[in-house]
Amino acid sequence: MTDEEKQAAIEAAQRVVDEVSSYQYSAEDDTIAQQLDEGLAKAQVSLSDDERTRILAEIDGMKDEQSSAPQVRSASPVG
Repeated sequence: MTDEEKQAAIEAAQRVVDEVSSYQYSAEDDTIAQQLDEGLAKAQVSLSDDERTRILAEIDGMKDEQSSAPQVRSASPVG
């Protein structure tokens, strides 16, 4: 995978995380996870299990705070 492909995957994943964070942060954890997974599938990118777990935990942490969406550190194109 080239650096450009990796960067494009990270940017696509970040858009999904931003959207899920802004619209779903007050939802149940299962709903947030489902929305994240669906968004990533539509964007044709994937996160490692550790990255997905970290992002979901940070979105959950937004429920009581005025923090911004988590930042995606790594993602890969699907396919």
